[in-house]
Amino acid sequence: MQTKLILASSSPFRQQLLDRLQLKFDCLAPEVDESILADEDAIQYVRRLAEAKARVIALQHPDAIVIGSDQCALRDGQILGKPGNHDNALVQLRKAQGKRVVFHTAVCVLQHSSGFRAVEEVPFEVEFRQLSDAQLEHYLRVEEPYQCAGSFKAEGYGSCLFKRMRGDDPSALIGLPLFKLVEMLEAAGMEIV
Repeated sequence: MQTKLILASSSPFRQQLLDRLQLKFDCLAPEVDESILADEDAIQYVRRLAEAKARVIALQHPDAIVIGSDQCALRDGQILGKPGNHDNALVQLRKAQGKRVVFHTAVCVLQHSSGFRAVEEVPFEVEFRQLSDAQLEHYLRVEEPYQCAGSFKAEGYGSCLFKRMRGDDPSALIGLPLFKLVEMLEAAGMEIV
């Protein structure tokens, strides 16, 4: 019998990505404080949150294999989270014009009963184009990326925002690094292919 798999997330983007692996899984949204701690860098921040999300659900379902993930964008040394609304998103996008932004995505796989724990962070870099406010407003009306780190959705119209993209795993940019996740799930004892 296959071990129960749980995605500790309410993100439809992460659910769609995990669906690509054709695994049966449940989704449960963990309650986790996403505040940035003092002196915490982007990598520490996303790793901590990915593990915290997985741990909350793993404690409730100790025999399940639980996946937690988190993402932030880093621009000019500043961690960018989810904008939450249109005005904040426009400010984030204006400040990103012509700049390099690194999206840091962490994934954690936990199984409380076995003690299995793996946490990885996968960076993905994008270089923004110079766009007018009218173009940015159009993008925001089309995508409404208010719950996306850095106000960006790569899987849709957001690809128009960029001049260049660099990274090993394009799924990391969307919010769940599948290449690393497959390795981690296999290490936890799941059969993927």
